[in-house]
Amino acid sequence: MWMPLASVILALVTAERLGELWLARRNTARLLQRGAVEHAAGHYPLIVTLHAVWLAGLWVLGWDAAVNWGWLSIFVALQGLRVWVLATLGSRWTTRIIVLPAVPLVATGPYRYLSHPNYVVVVGEFLVLPLVFGLSFYALLFSVLNAAVLFIRVRAENAALVAHGNR
Repeated sequence: MWMPLASVILALVTAERLGELWLARRNTARLLQRGAVEHAAGHYPLIVTLHAVWLAGLWVLGWDAAVNWGWLSIFVALQGLRVWVLATLGSRWTTRIIVLPAVPLVATGPYRYLSHPNYVVVVGEFLVLPLVFGLSFYALLFSVLNAAVLFIRVRAENAALVAHGNR
């Protein structure tokens, strides 16, 4: 049976996100066992909801859309950056704010250049993936919503790092 290319792309992105949630849970449990502390857990459901609604909406609006190859190539490049971030952080990567007290921050890979490269990737994805399917308004709407959530998130993460002497 034939499946639209847009659906194949969305299926791959969905599988990636589910795999990341599995990895994040595993890493979170291991970090907590090592004495790490979670911070600002109250906004985490907001992040999960935003990402889930963003992806579900893409399925509803874009499952059979024509694919813009230029935007798709940018999205693929963002996935390369995502892999670089995950590989650099290794077992320290998680979707929550988990801090190992007094452990130096990772300063290699993309962290040599940016404080929060993972968030740069997420900002890019929220903008670019809808554009792959020609959903300009959707890209703008969710980019604004994501910016609001990331404003909360980055402030909470920076405060947690300072509180534990990691910055």
